Amino acid sequence: MTDILIRNANTILTMDDKRSELSNADILIRNGAVAAVGTNLGNTVAALPDTIIHEAKGCVVTPGLVNTHHHLYQTLTRAVPGGQDALLFGWLRTLYPIWARFGPEEIFVSAQIGLAELALSGCTLSSDHLYLYPNGCRLDDTIAAAAELGMRFHPTRGAMSIGESAGGLPPDSLVEGEEEILNDMIRVVDKFHDASEGSMCRVGLAPCSPFSVSRDLMRDAALLARDKGVMLHTHLAENDEDIAYSEAQFGCRPGQYAEELGWTGPDVWHAHCVKLDGQEIDLFARTRTGVAHCPCSNCRLGSGIAPVRAMRDAGAPVGLGVDGSASNDSGNLMAEARHAMLLQRVARGADAMSAREALEIATRGGANVLGRSDCGRLAPGKRADIAIWDTTGIDSAGSWDPAALLLAGPTRVKHLFVEGRQIVRDGQITSIDLPTVIERQNRLARALQS
Repeated sequence: MTDILIRNANTILTMDDKRSELSNADILIRNGAVAAVGTNLGNTVAALPDTIIHEAKGCVVTPGLVNTHHHLYQTLTRAVPGGQDALLFGWLRTLYPIWARFGPEEIFVSAQIGLAELALSGCTLSSDHLYLYPNGCRLDDTIAAAAELGMRFHPTRGAMSIGESAGGLPPDSLVEGEEEILNDMIRVVDKFHDASEGSMCRVGLAPCSPFSVSRDLMRDAALLARDKGVMLHTHLAENDEDIAYSEAQFGCRPGQYAEELGWTGPDVWHAHCVKLDGQEIDLFARTRTGVAHCPCSNCRLGSGIAPVRAMRDAGAPVGLGVDGSASNDSGNLMAEARHAMLLQRVARGADAMSAREALEIATRGGANVLGRSDCGRLAPGKRADIAIWDTTGIDSAGSWDPAALLLAGPTRVKHLFVEGRQIVRDGQITSIDLPTVIERQNRLARALQS
């Protein structure tokens, strides 16, 4: 692979172990990894044959952002009228019948749209929680979409097994038998999971939520994940309804339920956790259980403000997630980071979270939650997942600190590299014909409305 030199960046926010910030500096990319970060690299490297040079004057360079929670299929159901003003459970009941009509094409196209939207906001690594499989859909459909786009991907094989007839929330048409679920979990892990450093695809296991699967499936999935060496993911403590359901059905709070079933540890991350109490936060910190914080979705559904400041202070790993585009209804991870910062200030005061800390959560923090110490930071040996932000435009005009991107800066990336391959150039996706995919998505959305 040809060497790439990113040269003369105004600022590089490395998110390395020292949180180094370099001015007028360069990054050398070699074989998909960062070979060097420093000043004056260009004087020695630029003369090497076949080196591709990207000028970054006027730009801030960061690690690629990391999205720790998404439902990519939901990009086909943004702003559905019946769910626009509903709380979580009512919102789900509105959308389940629509999702039941999806097939493999809907899953593939919606994943490409969602991942492309993330890439344009500076994201290089995304998880996905796909928990419904109607009409022949498979996790394979989203994995193919990510591979074609060139995104680093951490899909999770989700599941729902308790339908309405058994007291669950989803319609019976969207649930699966638990033996079938476990068998397909084994299939997708064996087929797609790559545990190696620099992996472009790792697979997790992700029963949807405690109110849509049985206690047995939660426990069996945990045992299977440990046997296969993969991570676990689910929704937890998202809102007051969620807490009330846990106390009524399980006789305990969500954190205790998770702990009893083996759902704590550094190989587990939970989405939302808006309503964790002090004991649950201490549990997550002690066990290094991760949290995917989804501030925009939590606002959209009126779930509340997650206690991120308390989680971080206790030592619990926290990353960011855009959540599904039917509950956000956007997939801009840079905007998500700004919302995370602002909500902690609303809850705790203007000094509760700085712009740089929120950006750290969006990069290094998310990579840590997903078990990817090879991503989320710019240092020699780490993967060349790099976002370049143009701070010469109107978004940053007048800023005294262009590196404070979340206070005054662009939310659309100028250039984006994943594993050293450029997938966004001058603000445009390079790896797929995005206008054609958008038209295909709109055609599918119109068909669902008919």
